[in-house]
Amino acid sequence: MAHPSSALAPAPVPGHTFSATLGHHLSRRLVEIGVSDVFSVPGDFNLTLLDHLIDEPELNLIGCCNELNAGYAADGYARAKGVGACVVTFTVGGLSVLNAIAGAYSENLPVICIVGGPNSNDYGTSRILHHTIGLPDFRQELRCFQTVTCVQAVVNNLDDAHEQIDTAISTALKESKPAYISISCNLSGIPHPTFSREPVPFFLAPKVSNYLGLEAAVEATAEFLNKAVKAVIIGGPKLRVAKAQKAFIELADASGYPIAVMPSGKGLVPEHHPHFIGTYWGAASTSFCAEIVESADAYVFVGPIFNDYSSVGYSLLIKKEKSIIVQPNRVTIGNGLSLGWVFMADFLSALAKKLKKNSTALENYRRIFVPPGMPLMRGDSAVIAEAGDSWFNCQKLCLPENCGYESQMLYGSIGWSVGATLGYAQAARDKRVIACIGDGSFQVTAQDISTMIRCGQRTIIFLINNGGYTIEVQIHDGPYNVIKNWDYTGLVNAIHNGEGKCWTAKVRTEDELTAAIATATGEQKDSLCFIEIFVHKDDTNKELLEWAPRVSAATSRPPKSKPPVIELML
Repeated sequence: MAHPSSALAPAPVPGHTFSATLGHHLSRRLVEIGVSDVFSVPGDFNLTLLDHLIDEPELNLIGCCNELNAGYAADGYARAKGVGACVVTFTVGGLSVLNAIAGAYSENLPVICIVGGPNSNDYGTSRILHHTIGLPDFRQELRCFQTVTCVQAVVNNLDDAHEQIDTAISTALKESKPAYISISCNLSGIPHPTFSREPVPFFLAPKVSNYLGLEAAVEATAEFLNKAVKAVIIGGPKLRVAKAQKAFIELADASGYPIAVMPSGKGLVPEHHPHFIGTYWGAASTSFCAEIVESADAYVFVGPIFNDYSSVGYSLLIKKEKSIIVQPNRVTIGNGLSLGWVFMADFLSALAKKLKKNSTALENYRRIFVPPGMPLMRGDSAVIAEAGDSWFNCQKLCLPENCGYESQMLYGSIGWSVGATLGYAQAARDKRVIACIGDGSFQVTAQDISTMIRCGQRTIIFLINNGGYTIEVQIHDGPYNVIKNWDYTGLVNAIHNGEGKCWTAKVRTEDELTAAIATATGEQKDSLCFIEIFVHKDDTNKELLEWAPRVSAATSRPPKSKPPVIELML
């Protein structure tokens, strides 16, 4: 963000007409924080606002097929660019996008969710409006958003609209969580003195650790780790929100410890690093990783989330007394000291200077490690892994330097990947996105393949056609896990309809798959490529077979029973 002095004399925007209106201010504020694309679904309460967004030359308004996908697209966009935005209409749009916003909240993503609200004159009256449930209560939508956003603003008065909008957006950036902004449909185009100049760039002061707490945490941790014989470091999903990836590598380089990644943190830890040993996921870990982690006498978990999925049904063989848990603003050492207002990046950088180099665990890994085949990925690509078998298969991908990777493991909303792929590809135009999506998930959100084609995206989508919800089959089988089969390539061809660049293929053998990949990366490299892969319904990843019964055992515990492993760090 810009320094305060840069706001004293803002340069005029070339080709830009200034307007002292709410709509103009919001548009310019979105541009100022780094949003170039806004995902939307029009509705009668947001149409005037959309006009103002369209008038902003530095914003691209992308219409989506439904609100859920618009929210998922803003989620994917925020992963690639740091912040995303979507615009929907009152209640019918707001409640439709709600699930996507909840997922963004779970992933600590600053998504600005803007809703066109009722006319300001209708607030405080007994009028019943359309898009409601028939009650003169316009706060139903607001109440739903209160638990899945860090800040809410209902803008129905121009006098405080400037403050409400800027407070909501800046709070989302500071907290790295979604914001909800409802704007009355009649306010966007009305001039007001508070909007009489271009938005002053935000100055978000960096958070600084409590020095005494930081010093104590580093001293105690260094003493703990320097006594260890075989120490390891495991990166988790909160590395992103803490902006601590660089400090994580500093610690790895200085300590000599092997580094692993939790499944939901894949993509946040560089896999080309010489100390990288794979994904730690208990019984579903990549080869040789669990053996090293679970045999260590000290493990540093950096930004972990231990839930039933990431812990394989609470079955990790991890002991709290051997652990250092580093969260974005707290460090906990074994069964003892826990210090708050100690920020992750500060702590890791300071700790790196205090550790004795110890490569014992890394040397043990290298003795048992069997090298994989040649990696298929490139640094100018990114992987989106849908919930299900793709989670497990994609963990085995060797990610080269600069290759992106995203999944949604904590919230685990099936269908997330279609919208997220749209948003990520729109934000990261320098990368080719590769999405791995199951047939059941695809049926939830398939429509926005249309938007990908319209935006000229060149994503490669691997559609795994195995006739149902494979991950659910392994957890608890039943007839509800079998779905109606579609002609998926036929559907995409119909959506394509000869407009834009799109190529599809059906593959049933390894040779056909190899040929399809060659075409997608060769003559069709500038097209959206949709490859439908037919596999047997029981063709299931080995790690999923390890993971599913443990998760099933955890979710089917009788009342008042404890998790299978009570040593788990929670």
